[in-house]
Amino acid sequence: MKVLKFGGTSVGAPQRMQQVAHLINDGRKKIVVLSAVSGTTNTLVEITDCLYAKDKACARAKMDELKMHYGQFIENLYRTTEAKEEATELINAYFDYINGFTKDLFTIYEERAVLAQGELISTNLFYLYLKEQQIDAALLPALEFMRIDKDGEPDMFYIEKNVQAEISKHPGQQLFITQGYISRNAFGEIDNLKRGGSDYTASLLGVAVKADEIQIWTDIDGMHNNDPRIVKDTYPIKELSFDEAAELAYFGAKILHPSSIRPAKEANIPVKLKNTMEPEAEGTVISANSSKDRIKAIAAKDKIIAIKIKSGRMLMAYGFLRSVFEVFERYKTPIDMITTSEVAVSLTIDNTDQLVDIVKELQEFGLVEVDRDLSIICIVGDFLTDKYGTAVEIFGSLQHIPIRMISYGGSNNNVSLLVKSSHKKEALEALNVGLFEKTSSHV
Repeated sequence: MKVLKFGGTSVGAPQRMQQVAHLINDGRKKIVVLSAVSGTTNTLVEITDCLYAKDKACARAKMDELKMHYGQFIENLYRTTEAKEEATELINAYFDYINGFTKDLFTIYEERAVLAQGELISTNLFYLYLKEQQIDAALLPALEFMRIDKDGEPDMFYIEKNVQAEISKHPGQQLFITQGYISRNAFGEIDNLKRGGSDYTASLLGVAVKADEIQIWTDIDGMHNNDPRIVKDTYPIKELSFDEAAELAYFGAKILHPSSIRPAKEANIPVKLKNTMEPEAEGTVISANSSKDRIKAIAAKDKIIAIKIKSGRMLMAYGFLRSVFEVFERYKTPIDMITTSEVAVSLTIDNTDQLVDIVKELQEFGLVEVDRDLSIICIVGDFLTDKYGTAVEIFGSLQHIPIRMISYGGSNNNVSLLVKSSHKKEALEALNVGLFEKTSSHV
């Protein structure tokens, strides 16, 4: 069995949804995970913002606009009057449900329920289209098997047990359709795997059903060696290791959600990145294999904050770093990069929700400086520590660009640099020339 995930752009128009139906109709056993139709989740977020502000007129106006969009979507997706009528009834029911939240107190629990409607709508519309095309399929309701625990982590025992129970209700069925992103929490309430969570759903399902392969279908032909939105003449990478892909996803490669790599790696299930618009393209295969001693790709992560703590207490003092890290642990704020000297430590974060409180506590240790508008440039590959020239290739390419921090040696897969965001485009282009211009084959 394979698990195939199609993102919002892959089902974002009737023609694309029809193309997905054609792609999956090959008679092989698979679970298809769908995101919400592109733009839907953003609009649902806007609706929830209106409801939090108690602006019911704003919420209803945005609902009407989205409902009208789906009316046109239905008109272009289906061929028969019967299918169009059934789909319209379905949409009316979902929007009646959403509209119900304008009448009572609106909290985080209602917000999660509203946000879940995007995936429920897309999968049901797609399922109706398969029925119209006489393609045999079954719906697997994700809210019946996808669950996170009290710490927000997937409850794999529950997921495995319950997805198998749902599949067993359809003996002999080869094609299953389910929702990405949405789940229930430990209390049985509707919850989610956060933005980008459809990739995570696919990976967790792949593990739960012991899939042969997980496929992530988007609108680009695999992971590229650099950001194609910024740099010209990028190319897709044929192979990446799990660790390399995880680094790229975490540090800005938008094609893949960072969380989706870990379950696949732990179960050693290959992940293939494919392009819905060019299904014949090779894409990228992510597995335990890796071609050694090569720089594979570059990614950039924006909206980075650098915090520098300077203190004479660091000199010859054990336990100082532990005390600093404990501050970030208390505020549940991950650290991306860190460098140290005898009297100072610099680190970066991208979550500023608790920044004021974090800085206040860090000031107990010494002078604290905060720099904003920074970007992390991440160079990923399989670097050998005894290989000569890697640092020269990287830093020689950036000789005209000021570098705020450097992280090298923490793993064999990543060299990270911190620069002003205003220098990001220049840095990516310079690295592309310095590291890949002479590359004769794409790996």
